[in-house]
Amino acid sequence: MMRERVLITGSAGGIGTQIRPRLGRPGRVLRLLDTGAQQAPGADEAVELVTASVTDRVAMERACAGVDALIHLGGHSRENSWEATVDVNINGTRTVLEAARVARVRRVILASSNHAVGFRRNDEGGEAGLPADSTPRPDTYYGVSKAAIEALGSLYHSRFGMDVIVIRIGSCFPTPIPLGPRGLATWLSPDDCARLLEACLSAPSPGYRLIWGVSDNLRRIYSLTEAEALGYRAADNAEVYAARMAAAPAPIGPAAEYVGGPFCTAPLGVSNPL
Repeated sequence: MMRERVLITGSAGGIGTQIRPRLGRPGRVLRLLDTGAQQAPGADEAVELVTASVTDRVAMERACAGVDALIHLGGHSRENSWEATVDVNINGTRTVLEAARVARVRRVILASSNHAVGFRRNDEGGEAGLPADSTPRPDTYYGVSKAAIEALGSLYHSRFGMDVIVIRIGSCFPTPIPLGPRGLATWLSPDDCARLLEACLSAPSPGYRLIWGVSDNLRRIYSLTEAEALGYRAADNAEVYAARMAAAPAPIGPAAEYVGGPFCTAPLGVSNPL
């Protein structure tokens, strides 16, 4: 029986560890790449572990060999110095895409972020929500790197015919509670994240797409139309946690007005836990 092999970069990170058990299935091998330590495969897991950096061209070419699809999560996941952000997020993504091109990987999914459009207003999209292909308005160096990743994905589709789907992820955590009230709009549950990735992996000939990665939250400000066109059907809603967050202070100022929330006023180039 033919087996599908999916390479996931950044597999030891927050999202990577959440989707690992959710994407495993008969007939699929997960090749998991990260610079950090990873949990050893369980007896029933079809997993290949790779220790490497997304900035290592030779290692990425080896990792992409025999791969059917690539989910690129690797990189700095929050604000960092300009030099580190360019090296890992931008140059690293270019290295990953080039390795995928050489290996003829047919489907690439890139993890972007709401921070690529962080300086768009929360009410800009109206009742339908902010369109997934809204032009970039980054809020940080991190947001700039995500806008660059989106552009690289577009380039590799247009130049080389690769199917590239870019997901502007809201906030993917087990629950929205650590995010405070903002999480009621931005949350992407781990289960919905897996549902979205499955839709991205199975959609026929998507070409280049920009989509939002959020659950069907009552308070969401993002459009799900583009993701649903690929077959995504969200099942979770952050509102079930609203009562437990009622006492949390509501955001004020730019954090309340803009998509990027507190990133819009965080110091540039300074690593932060937001």
